[in-house]
Amino acid sequence: MSDIDHNKGSIADLIGDLANDITSLFRKEVQLAKTEASEKVEQVVDASQGLAVGGVLAIGAVGVFLAALVTGLSALLVVGLGMTDATANFIASLVVAVVVGGIAWAFIQRSLSALKASRLNLNRTAHSLARDAEVAKESI
Repeated sequence: MSDIDHNKGSIADLIGDLANDITSLFRKEVQLAKTEASEKVEQVVDASQGLAVGGVLAIGAVGVFLAALVTGLSALLVVGLGMTDATANFIASLVVAVVVGGIAWAFIQRSLSALKASRLNLNRTAHSLARDAEVAKESI
């Protein structure tokens, strides 16, 4: 076998190996992207659970506790300050609504901040794929 034939075989082998390496690299990058996306989905699920808890607490507070708190505060205002029933009911309802609404708002805000788009981008994978594309261009 001549040197030319030997070199042709070597170049063909090298190009074949390079193609296999690039294919393997991109497969690994796709797997990395899937893994990273899965992590982001878990973050969304966790944040959604926080939203659900905040919503359930808000509904439960409004549905179950609100009436009892308004009644109790109203009674205190009537007895303690001598207010009329209508005025005491109004003030008690307003105070309870503000407190319960503040608690619900705190849960919802915390969960929404966890869902911000800046936390959901796939920075590591995008950077790695760009780097691999550059290496592939340089190799060819």
